[in-house]
Amino acid sequence: MKRIVCLGGGPAGLYTAILFKKALPQTRVEVYERNRPDDTFGWGVVFSDQTMAGFRETDRESHDAIVGSFYHWDDIDVHFRGTRIRTGGHGFCGIGRKQLLNLLQERAGQLGVEMSFQQEIDSDAPYRDADLVVASDGVNSKVRSLHKEVFKPDIDVRNCRFIWLGTEQPFDAFTFAFEETEHGWFQIHAYQFSETLSTVIVETREETWRAHGLDKYDTDQSIRFCEDLFADYLGGHSLMSNARHLRGSAWLNFNRVFCRQWHDGNLVLIGDAAHTAHFSIGSGTKLAMEDARSLVQHVAGASDVPRGLASYQAERSVEALRLQSAARNRMEWFENVERYVHLPPWQFTYSLLTGSQRISHDSLRLRDPGFVEEVETHLAKEAGASPARPPMFLPFKLRSLELENRVIVSPMAQYMAVDGVPGDWHLMHYGARAVGGAGLLFTEMTCVSPEGRITPGCTGLWNEAQRDAWRRVVDFVHANSPAKFCLQLGHAGRKGSTQLGWQKMDYPLEAGNWPTLAPSPLPYLEGISAAPREMTRADMDAVVEQYVRATRLGAEAGFDMLELHMAHGYLLASFLSPLTNLRQDEYGGSVDNRLRFPLEVLRAVRAEWPSSQPLSLRLSACDWAAGGLEENDLIKIGEAFRDAGADILDVSTGQTVPWQKPVYGRMWQTPFADLLRNKLAMPVIAVGNIFEADHLNSIIASGRADLCAVARPHLADPAWTLRAAAAQHYAGQWWPTPYESARSQLERNLERSLSAEGRV
Repeated sequence: MKRIVCLGGGPAGLYTAILFKKALPQTRVEVYERNRPDDTFGWGVVFSDQTMAGFRETDRESHDAIVGSFYHWDDIDVHFRGTRIRTGGHGFCGIGRKQLLNLLQERAGQLGVEMSFQQEIDSDAPYRDADLVVASDGVNSKVRSLHKEVFKPDIDVRNCRFIWLGTEQPFDAFTFAFEETEHGWFQIHAYQFSETLSTVIVETREETWRAHGLDKYDTDQSIRFCEDLFADYLGGHSLMSNARHLRGSAWLNFNRVFCRQWHDGNLVLIGDAAHTAHFSIGSGTKLAMEDARSLVQHVAGASDVPRGLASYQAERSVEALRLQSAARNRMEWFENVERYVHLPPWQFTYSLLTGSQRISHDSLRLRDPGFVEEVETHLAKEAGASPARPPMFLPFKLRSLELENRVIVSPMAQYMAVDGVPGDWHLMHYGARAVGGAGLLFTEMTCVSPEGRITPGCTGLWNEAQRDAWRRVVDFVHANSPAKFCLQLGHAGRKGSTQLGWQKMDYPLEAGNWPTLAPSPLPYLEGISAAPREMTRADMDAVVEQYVRATRLGAEAGFDMLELHMAHGYLLASFLSPLTNLRQDEYGGSVDNRLRFPLEVLRAVRAEWPSSQPLSLRLSACDWAAGGLEENDLIKIGEAFRDAGADILDVSTGQTVPWQKPVYGRMWQTPFADLLRNKLAMPVIAVGNIFEADHLNSIIASGRADLCAVARPHLADPAWTLRAAAAQHYAGQWWPTPYESARSQLERNLERSLSAEGRV
């Protein structure tokens, strides 16, 4: 390549220019920036120690210059309700944004990069004759806007307003402080980045900002408001803005940006032009500079620039999405601070620190073992347990149900029943997992009628033969373990009469189909599934009676707990979702109407089920499809179920419609459990890609859920809970007496394994 142009002279553009000039010394590398060299609209930039190690490998000179100007700290302070909690071992460093830019400008100049400032970039067209044009023009990228039909940006304007300020007040730790006003909560993110200056970001929800009249304040008035509100943390120092000359309010909304396409011919987006990460995770500049490293690696030696750009996007988009997911979780935590203010300060702090779901119980223990020990001690005291222990092994009580630990074996369809009757397979399946140490087992969705089955292999509970077969399994579980057993009842609705799960899932049977029911006559797979019959009032009465009969039989079989399946697009769930309930009568339309029939079933079942035993409700909290359940609807549904007798919500998502677009990842559905638990003040079960003991400990300790359901890991290892206890040296976990001799060997082998991996 003979010529490379970077449009935008922030950290992304400058670092890209530096690395290209290093890799291709004979190439002309140009940077065009609309501002002056010393102009900047932020104060400090934060990097982790791990991030800087990567920069050292790429360009030692710029790394050393930056490190030489760092202000380093390990501690985080959280100020909440008059309490300060400090945790250590976090390993961050800060540098002034202006200083960072000047160091990068100096390094670029040393290498021969041509830099032009005060150059307004209204279009990339004048530069497209270069071999490569890098659009590094930030979150409000004009280049991206000009080619939005190619780049397809998804821009989500978030719910908080923030103002980026500076102060001469020193902070000896990264500081979060929370203050309540008559209109809501404000918080600051504050950190020192030089010997004399610190960043202070003030943040609050949009409605709180407006209620205080801040939308009408100029920058000076806003600063005075913030100085008064956070005076206790400023030590008499004033706040400063370096954006006074900007038109309009200095308060901004964070824009979450992600482009589906990052390149077009020889034009490529990097940094905030392609994606953003919320400042609460401190990753925007990190992501941009890591983009630069990847771009140079993929393109500098490429004979085909567009192919190199495609390779760059393939690598970086994965990391950007991963960090955006973590940043989204942390961002939403700060957007919804009010959700967590009922927590005691120690748990509020733990929840904040683990809010991204990237920092876990184990990693927090490595950083600050004393703090984690304090958290575990508080949790044990709250649970009436002694001594302290890993949170997943805390006992739990709900009505008369008492669990040994917080581990659940999820409902997992086996498709092994004959005429709805569980057989030897089910005895083996549930028996093995009961002696494997889990506190609570769930049956697969057990259907209330023959036509309510998903497949011919599903279990049922509509006759005495099925009741007696279930009682055989229940009795084995109770006789051979302390595990409790929950019966999950459901009706497949329009998703019934389909092939077994390992055949063509969701496709109709090739022969022997039965008619299905639904609130509206919508086939699940258009053009493939048969349309269900729209339910009449007589149908509803019959289904209510089927649930009541199954409940009675379940109580006779000896189950400890009952769950109604109102998720995943099955019959009762299809009443709740506006995507599947198109009725024009009193059972469709508003969320109150859509709730009517599911509430009828719940009330009838609650009246039949023993009052001393808990009743759970499985709920799809999100349809992952446009026009589906909204958060306000979800809260109303949860409140209605709670008030009608549900003791705990089992929070899942999706599977309502086949065109859903879920966002997968570790613990990907836990934020929905978190929302309902802390909004409704009722117990919840978290589900969804929870596969490590560390996940359970983090979820329980942070107050995101009370119980955790583990699915596929229990299929692979029935003794998953025993293994987790051994790995954590928790001696209080029950073991079956015939297996006791294996405990110490397992602990030793796991210890050797961890030592070999360098984790102990």
